[in-house]
Amino acid sequence: MAQSRTRLGVSAYAIGVFVLTLGSNGVRNVVGWWGFLALAVALTVVGAVLFVRERPARFRWYRLPSPLYWFLALAALSIAWSQYRLESVLGVLAQLATTLLAVVLAFVLTWHEVLRTLGTALRYLIGLSLVFELGVSLLIRQPVFQNFLVFVEVPDEGKPSKLLYWSRDLLFSGGPIQGLVASSVLLGFLALLGLIVFGIQLRAGLVRPVTGWFWVLLSAATLLLTRGATVWVALAAVCVALALALWARRLGPERRVPLYATGGALIVAATAAVLFARDFVFGLLGKSGDMTGRLETWEAVIGLAEQRPWFGWGWVSYWAPWAEPFKSLDEKAGLPVMSAHNAWLDVWLQLGIVGLLAFAPLVVLTVWRVWFRAVDPPRRGFGPPLPYATSALWPFLVMVALLVQSLTESRLLIEGNWVLLVLLAVKSRFDFELPSQDAEPTALPWRRVPIPRETGAVEVPTGSRRR
Repeated sequence: MAQSRTRLGVSAYAIGVFVLTLGSNGVRNVVGWWGFLALAVALTVVGAVLFVRERPARFRWYRLPSPLYWFLALAALSIAWSQYRLESVLGVLAQLATTLLAVVLAFVLTWHEVLRTLGTALRYLIGLSLVFELGVSLLIRQPVFQNFLVFVEVPDEGKPSKLLYWSRDLLFSGGPIQGLVASSVLLGFLALLGLIVFGIQLRAGLVRPVTGWFWVLLSAATLLLTRGATVWVALAAVCVALALALWARRLGPERRVPLYATGGALIVAATAAVLFARDFVFGLLGKSGDMTGRLETWEAVIGLAEQRPWFGWGWVSYWAPWAEPFKSLDEKAGLPVMSAHNAWLDVWLQLGIVGLLAFAPLVVLTVWRVWFRAVDPPRRGFGPPLPYATSALWPFLVMVALLVQSLTESRLLIEGNWVLLVLLAVKSRFDFELPSQDAEPTALPWRRVPIPRETGAVEVPTGSRRR
């Protein structure tokens, strides 16, 4: 009973972290900036206490992914040369706190617990977003402004920018809906994550078929209603990645040269399509070739980054629109832009080429490790290979979605996407050194339940570990 209560608390904490970070815009709209900061501080403190109480046996600070240390150290050092020192201090503190949350989750949760708690958080965010949009359309019957844009004034006359709205009351018009997160792009990405997580849970038998299909279809409907071209591109990339992973499983570790050649050719083809046939590709999705004004923002960011190419202007994560050079850098629809809409350009702008050299290995090595977790047969000790587990695919598919989104959004550097990146980077780094993927506990959170046959594992009490 004590063990069950412990895992229930750990799972509830993980769900809270995922909801707060992935649904940050919605939380700020509900409780305001001060309420959001209070919740963030509370979760950070609780996470530190939880980590000390759990005392993960495998944890060693010096064995965390080295690129993570490089990136965070450079961000902290950039305060010394930052052009907006106070904002950099706040940005670095936020980055460290978010990293702490991810590290705590990586060590106190098993892979199955991460999947289950992430799925629960996504159900809350997607379900409540649709309920919110339905309530706006049925009860309020007019657009609703956001509550947390403290540095932006809503005009009394004229047509306000679409970016000011929490909901534009478009549910019955076919969208694009924005949900609790006040953004069709962010809601669409949550729906994409939902398709991945709910689909894996359904296929692996971790949820009842009726429940699984209900949330898969609800996520698909949400993605359709957001009408986001960039999310459709990410969905296509995830589908291709899934096909390649299943092909790799059929080939085995020794016969994958054709697969890697095919993957490389697809990447080259996709890059060429974006560079040379952008208008045609995005025209098929009903969008303009400038990707909703992103090209203009990218040109402005590149021009500014070239002034300080090696170490950047200083870390800040979210842009501070009241401070230079962000104040006069760019505007969209009359509002200050809060990011470069490209994680890689944002790193170059803020931390320079040196920052990119720290950030890129973190992403590449994480993709590499979760790829092999997805496609290599699991083993128990030095015994024969076990049957493949469907649940081993989700970290790789989520990383592909994060990577594709990082080309048109900077969310990979902040809040929920940063939590997912660091969590997967840390957890895959430690598990990569183990002799077996079956070397960690496999009991699901909440209660003891049997593990599906496909995992090749037997039920063990949470907290134990096979040797």
